[in-house]
Amino acid sequence: MNEAQQDSHGTDEETFDIEESDGLRHLLGHIQDAVVAFELVDEEPIIRSVNASFLELFGYDRDTVLDAPLNEHIVPEWRTEEAATLDERTASGEINYQRVQRRTTDGLREFLYRGIPYSDGTTRIDGFAVYTDLTDINQKERQLQVLSRVLRHNLRTEANIIDGNAERLLEILDADDKGAVRTATIINDRAERLLGLASDAARINDVLQSPQAETATLDCVPVVRAAIEGVQTTAPNAAITVDVPDSRTVSATGRLQLAVENVVENAIEHNPSDDPRVHVSIDDVDGGRWVDILVEDDAPLIPPMERNVVTGSADITPKHHGSGLGLWLVKWIVDRSGGELAFEESDLGGNRVRIRLQQA
Repeated sequence: MNEAQQDSHGTDEETFDIEESDGLRHLLGHIQDAVVAFELVDEEPIIRSVNASFLELFGYDRDTVLDAPLNEHIVPEWRTEEAATLDERTASGEINYQRVQRRTTDGLREFLYRGIPYSDGTTRIDGFAVYTDLTDINQKERQLQVLSRVLRHNLRTEANIIDGNAERLLEILDADDKGAVRTATIINDRAERLLGLASDAARINDVLQSPQAETATLDCVPVVRAAIEGVQTTAPNAAITVDVPDSRTVSATGRLQLAVENVVENAIEHNPSDDPRVHVSIDDVDGGRWVDILVEDDAPLIPPMERNVVTGSADITPKHHGSGLGLWLVKWIVDRSGGELAFEESDLGGNRVRIRLQQA
């Protein structure tokens, strides 16, 4: 950042040539997005004012860009038609929202562009262009997508190979060779865990790739009952009791059943007892504005660090990141539902997992 840019932060609100309230000028001067106030001359935006974030992000000093064509400074040559179309819309009074690629002094970057027409008849300002830098976010998103696809595919493939070979070993090994059988059994168990991780990763990817605003009004009682029935078929020895009302509508995603299934499965799978106990209930809270789905067990307590990492109370570190993906899956489904996931101690002596959702 050059000296002119550093000095601009302190007085930037006074550089916008608009007859508006001090509050608006203060906002435009200090907003983190790059903002340009422009005048349309023959439908071409001419820069009349910029904020400090524009100067810092695009790398220009104020004297260079003031009263100059905006597009000549930031639009790549092969994007001129796109920019002209957006300018035409602004000139006709339309508000524009579009992801665009623009040129800075350090190279190309990706932005969310908003073109906002403006006129009060007393200034030369015809509109504002607002640029939110998405470059780092988009790059990280693409990199994570590539890693996710490669890792999920390779993990599933390699785990299947290990699992199949371990099963064949168990078939051909001499049952009297206790050490070899134990080793093959461990390999088989670990391979099945890896397959479980791959399956959870695929489910999480499906949840995260779904539209953010996909919540709907649904009756959570049949959802909870269906989740319990699904788990009970695979764990017939588990004693699962249920205390739910006839009906209760909440705002949630269509994957709520998957979240409840995972919590109930965890309560059973991590319980060393041959007859694990699980109690599932639904309660109204906060005067009926919220609904709690509670899953209680008599299993060993989930380690505090694992609980805290999932809820966000503790940072993820190389040593503390959780032992699996099941709770993360539940967490992200609940987040997508606009709810809260919490962990408490149960009266049964184990865990109480609480999914709190807004009543609809």
